[in-house]
Amino acid sequence: MREIVFDTETTGLEFKNDRVIEIGGVELFNHFPTGRTFHVYVNPGDRKVHPDALAVHGITDEFLLDKPKFGEILAELQAFFDGAKWVAHNATFDMSFINAEYDRLGLPPVENSLVVDTLALARRKHPMGPNSLDALCRRYGIDNSHRTKHGALLDSELLAEVYIEMLGGRQATFGLVQAESKSAPNGGTEEDVVITLGSRPRPLAARLSAEEAARHAALCERLGDKAIWNRYQT
Repeated sequence: MREIVFDTETTGLEFKNDRVIEIGGVELFNHFPTGRTFHVYVNPGDRKVHPDALAVHGITDEFLLDKPKFGEILAELQAFFDGAKWVAHNATFDMSFINAEYDRLGLPPVENSLVVDTLALARRKHPMGPNSLDALCRRYGIDNSHRTKHGALLDSELLAEVYIEMLGGRQATFGLVQAESKSAPNGGTEEDVVITLGSRPRPLAARLSAEEAARHAALCERLGDKAIWNRYQT
């Protein structure tokens, strides 16, 4: 399953009037980062960045002057997101802006069935909150100390880590699980998850010194034949 964890920065909070000025995305495949990312800045035309928004992301009107308009980055955006789920924190906000940009170009909105809201997921998993991105990073031990300003790509990278943790943690991405397909009753395929644990190519070195082993053996001898440790002696 392919997913794009993404974030947007905007000129303000009103999607009907404000515009998207930055989009960042991180590709996941079966909840594993592939290393592919998407990042663009967007010229909002005659819409100026609201001072409150500027305080959050630090993107100035002057910086955006030479950036492409949304219509100019549309093909690249659609190619990157094609066939994937759209994953965002408080996705209603981000999708409202994306769909407003689509509407200005005469395009239909992104289907709701393709959108995953990690804020809703966090609220179900941690109903007592808080569930902001910063709070979730603290909860899951994810370093966000370099997040002094909001940035679409940085926030996407942090959210991707949080999302993986909320789905069960990194053990699902360590190469221990592989999917096997078999025929389904409807003629398609369905996947069974098979856990495959390989042996280590080189055994781990013993952490018990010879002196410690001798002292333990002496202790077991003093405890007698019924000592529980005798069951594990080789």
